[in-house]
Amino acid sequence: MERDRYAPGTPSWVDLGSPDIEASTAFYSSLLGWEVAEAHPAAGGYRIARLRGLTVAGIGPQQGPMSAWTTYFATDDADAHAEAVTAHGGTVLMGPMDVMDQGRMVISTDPEGAAFGLWQAGAHTGAQVIGEPGAVGWNELWTRDVDQAKAFYPAVFGYTADDDAMAGYTIWNADGQMIGGAMTIPPDMPPQVPAHWAVYFVVDSVDASAARVTDLGGAVVAPPFDVEGVGRIAMVHGPAFESFGLFSP
Repeated sequence: MERDRYAPGTPSWVDLGSPDIEASTAFYSSLLGWEVAEAHPAAGGYRIARLRGLTVAGIGPQQGPMSAWTTYFATDDADAHAEAVTAHGGTVLMGPMDVMDQGRMVISTDPEGAAFGLWQAGAHTGAQVIGEPGAVGWNELWTRDVDQAKAFYPAVFGYTADDDAMAGYTIWNADGQMIGGAMTIPPDMPPQVPAHWAVYFVVDSVDASAARVTDLGGAVVAPPFDVEGVGRIAMVHGPAFESFGLFSP
C-alpha cells in the first residue's frame, strides 16, 4: 500500500540505530529486498531504504547503548506533542529539533522507558509504502505494565484501547482505525529485556525468511508460529542483536 501522508499519532517511519551501517545495509537488503542509499551528504551517514524507489525505512548510526529499531509517530506539532509526553510521565531525550528541510523530530520514552520518536513531516513524509513484502506491517508495544501504557498513549495521542479484539492483547485505534498493538512482555523473557516498540516486516514466507536470517548472520528468537486470524509470525535478531518481527498475513 502506498502512502503520502499520515494522520497524527499514526506510526509513519521506522529506523535502525546500527553500530555497523554497512553490515546492517547488507543484511536487510538481502533479507527484504531493499535498495539502500545515503540520505544526504550532511545527514551523518544516515541511509534511506527503498522498495520500487519508494521509502520504507532508515538506517543510521547507533545512538544509545544498544542497536534497536525505533518507531516514529506522525505529528502536526512536534513541540506540543513533546510537552504532552512530559506532562503524562514520559521523558524527552532529544529535540524538538529540525532535520534540515526533512521535518522536525523528537526522541522520547514512555513512563516505562519504551523509546519512540515523533515526526513532523517536512519534505520527508514518512514511509511511502507499508503492508507489503519488504515493508513495515505492524508496530507493537512490548510492556510489563499495560495499564500504564493504556493511560499514557491515549493521553498523548488520543488513542482508544481495544482489549476485546484478541484475548490478552491490546489494539490501539485512532479515528476508528487500527494503528498498532500492545502486549505484556512474556514472563520467560529475561528481566533485562526492556519495554520497547517492536517492528514487524511483511514477508512472503515467514519460514523461508527466518531461515534466511540465520544464513545472513542473524538469529531466530521465536521460530515461526501461527496466530489465528492474523497470520504467521517469527521474532528474530539482526546482526547487531536488534530485535524485529517477520509477518505474513
